[in-house]
Amino acid sequence: MTLLSVEAPDKQWDNGTWLVTEFVLVGFSNLPELRPTLFTLFLLTYLVTLSGNATIITIIQVDRTLHTPMYRFLAVLSLSETCYTLVTIPNMLAHLLMESQVISIAGCRAQMFFFLGLGCSHCFLLTLMGYDRYVAICHPLRYSVIMRPTVCLCLGALVFCSGFSVALVETCMIFSSPFCGTGHVEHFFCDIAPVLKLSCAESTHKGLGIFFLSILVVLVSFLLILLSYAFIVVAILRIPSAAGRHKAFSTCAAHLTVVIVHFGCASIIYLRPDSGANPSQDRLVAVFYTVVTPLLNPVVYTLRNKEVRVALRKNLARGCGVFK
Repeated sequence: MTLLSVEAPDKQWDNGTWLVTEFVLVGFSNLPELRPTLFTLFLLTYLVTLSGNATIITIIQVDRTLHTPMYRFLAVLSLSETCYTLVTIPNMLAHLLMESQVISIAGCRAQMFFFLGLGCSHCFLLTLMGYDRYVAICHPLRYSVIMRPTVCLCLGALVFCSGFSVALVETCMIFSSPFCGTGHVEHFFCDIAPVLKLSCAESTHKGLGIFFLSILVVLVSFLLILLSYAFIVVAILRIPSAAGRHKAFSTCAAHLTVVIVHFGCASIIYLRPDSGANPSQDRLVAVFYTVVTPLLNPVVYTLRNKEVRVALRKNLARGCGVFK
């Protein structure tokens, strides 16, 4: 098998050490025969993801029956997923097409910051959506008061401020010292572990700090969601009719599915002490996390949410009637 040659990054000499001034993303350079297939597959998945999220945002915007906190948060989630894919997938597609796989340190820093910021915000947003379901099911009479628009706006702002604050801390920790060695990032984008391995300084303490910060974000978010659902299950079991219990649970099913997938992937990637020890395995999981998972959000919320399906059919029928 012929391997694609990976170019050497630019370096500069400083105090007896060659410092890296740019990185080379190794990506899929060891799979040259599969590059056209991977490009086509990832591009199609990306286009479907963009179309699905755009459809959800548009349906929620135009259908007044979906102008509730639950669906407003879903629209924000879809917008966040769209931005999340924009950070990594276009760059990955370009690298699959072109020979050059070089990325500047500034570009790598920016990509990592937005990737981590949106990822952390996603965790917090799913937690907020779980709290919204808790209030709707456990305190239905006070729901409109507790989740009034100003409160939702403040909570949404807090979600993204918190997410990007965590990302800023982690990114500053990683890029606080120069990089040396080969300059080859064993990934298709600038993720934490492969970039941290290139640090000239001792990176053990940085790695542990980032690892515990990741645990704090993922586990605290997940535990708060579990707590919300514990109260929700108790409240649902108290509903006398089977139809009422089914209706209450159906409003949570899509969110619960997305939570399991998102936190499952995040745990596999970031909550392992040996993260980065197996680059090939990490890249495989990252493909699922960055390409496949964003696709699941519009699919799950379209197929498992009755209100979204009804609104979609209604607006499609209305659109078809206009063009007749």
